[in-house]
Amino acid sequence: MRASHPRAEGRPLETAAALLFLGVSAVVGCRVADTDCITPFPQLLAFLPWLLVPTGFGLLLALFSRWWTGVVWAVALLGLLAWFIEPYGKTGEPGGAPLVSFRVLTSNVEFGHATDALVEAVRREKPDLVFVQECEYTCDDTLKRALGTDYPHRAAQVSAGSAGSVVLSRFPLSAADGVPGTMAMPGAVADVRGHAVRLQLAHPMPPLPGRTDLWREELGKLRDFAAENSGNTRNTGNAGNTGNAGNAGNAGDSRTPLILAGDFNASQDHAAFRRILDTGLRDATRLAGHDRTPSWPARTMPAFGVQIDHVLLSADFSVRAARFLDLPDTDHRALLTDVTLHQRR
Repeated sequence: MRASHPRAEGRPLETAAALLFLGVSAVVGCRVADTDCITPFPQLLAFLPWLLVPTGFGLLLALFSRWWTGVVWAVALLGLLAWFIEPYGKTGEPGGAPLVSFRVLTSNVEFGHATDALVEAVRREKPDLVFVQECEYTCDDTLKRALGTDYPHRAAQVSAGSAGSVVLSRFPLSAADGVPGTMAMPGAVADVRGHAVRLQLAHPMPPLPGRTDLWREELGKLRDFAAENSGNTRNTGNAGNTGNAGNAGNAGDSRTPLILAGDFNASQDHAAFRRILDTGLRDATRLAGHDRTPSWPARTMPAFGVQIDHVLLSADFSVRAARFLDLPDTDHRALLTDVTLHQRR
């Protein structure tokens, strides 16, 4: 009887490891190239940190089969994944004195199903600004009835299904153009105790198979909006009075402090979302140390999800705290953020 060659016995393990490495390499290659590629890569990029699992398993297979080329391949992939899992975007504290602190909440209520849970959370947490996505007619009626007294100011584009959105505010709001999209993305300017703050709700289309061009286009519109309104230049505007020197800015300012919040249907592992951060906006969860806390899908696999719900801030803001809230009847976790607006230097 002839003894089998150890190398031959290891071939099935090598093949399995190679298939794992090829799949992971394709996704990591898109990340290295700073592009979202085509379906299925935008969907897979959302779960980039979890590619550590198949890569690690492939490394074990390569070690067991003594496939040293595979070991090197695995180590290279693990190094790249570790590099790209690091938080993306700018950080830093504003240099000016604090002016006013307030609380922001954003929640996707999934076709309005989680509206009652949102009302309870708002009453408990008492945010000053509430960004609500997927708020249809029943949702809007409930919010008016339950929260209309405490939140008398609103910017709303109500529609059926997932297309409607509402911004609720304790502070007076003045009208501002929203960002056009398949689903409503209303905007407004809030007078936050004498300081103008530009509010913009985000809810671009998700990267559905065969429709990633639309997803990329709508994220591009948010990127263009952020580039024009990010507040990286100085601004004197006061809500309703752009000449008031009491705002977070000095003479010659042209842009208002900005909060861009909502369900972006994208994470920091998507190039289209990173382009928004490249305008200078800060992700509140990164500033608070929770940049990898998942927000979706909260119902089916909360521990293995991704963060696609964000509060993005211009450099005028610092973040005191950020945490996610579990709401029943929605596949998104709500994001609650405590922010402080600072005087510009």
